[in-house]
Amino acid sequence: MRRHLALIVATTLLFSLAYADTKKPWDGSYKPFNGEYLVYSGDLGEQQAPTKADRKVSFMVEGPLAKEMFESIGPDQKDACGTLSGLRVRQKGDLDCTYDKDHPSAPYTCHFGLNLRTGKSISGSIC
Repeated sequence: MRRHLALIVATTLLFSLAYADTKKPWDGSYKPFNGEYLVYSGDLGEQQAPTKADRKVSFMVEGPLAKEMFESIGPDQKDACGTLSGLRVRQKGDLDCTYDKDHPSAPYTCHFGLNLRTGKSISGSIC
């Protein structure tokens, strides 16, 4: 009887673990994401209308993609702008991501940019 009970418990545990990870397997397809962009000239913070000679784009991404990006570029920056307010900041190159627990509807946000004249990566946000 004990052996039978152990087999039932083991089988139940095995099936529970198999269904615990309901994450869809990677299939190589593109997915939609939540985001906005700004095309501008000059510098962020003092941006102006884009011109033929100066054209940049800043992207802001939110939602699951921002969370995945945030988790991929750790660790948190200790002395980054905004960290005193409880904001968690992570940066890699021209990519910066934040986690703000005070905004539960969209706690993760990432910014990055491109210089459209050179094709080079630039920062997509200011402090």
